[in-house]
Amino acid sequence: MKQISTRFSMAVHILSLIAISSNEVTGDYIAGSVNTNPVVIRRIISMLKRAGLVDVRPGIGGAFLLRAPEVITLLDIYRSVNLIEDNQLFGVHEESNVRCQVGRNIEKVLQSELKEAQSAMELRLAQTTLSQITARFK
Repeated sequence: MKQISTRFSMAVHILSLIAISSNEVTGDYIAGSVNTNPVVIRRIISMLKRAGLVDVRPGIGGAFLLRAPEVITLLDIYRSVNLIEDNQLFGVHEESNVRCQVGRNIEKVLQSELKEAQSAMELRLAQTTLSQITARFK
């Protein structure tokens, strides 16, 4: 079974590290904490930067938050790194056999359930801030 991308958990890790650090943190430092290649970290930071959550100082480097951890929600983070088509988390296979009772109805029936599931997940993510996450690290 395919999982939702790990970019989300890595992005939360990255932003948490930046939020609790007293100094700006470098991509190499973050990569060491996440235990992944710095190239992966740079890609995720680029997505977070496009979303207006972080910025990076040129030269020696160092990432810093552009918004307070109290206002950054898990939904903000999720949306910044999970590139989903048509804002639909779940996809349904296409071109089912229309001569089959299930085939001609599966997409319509399943889509409403999947949209409700996605809405519930997004509502839950919107209720948690980065500061609430980092408070649990102490």
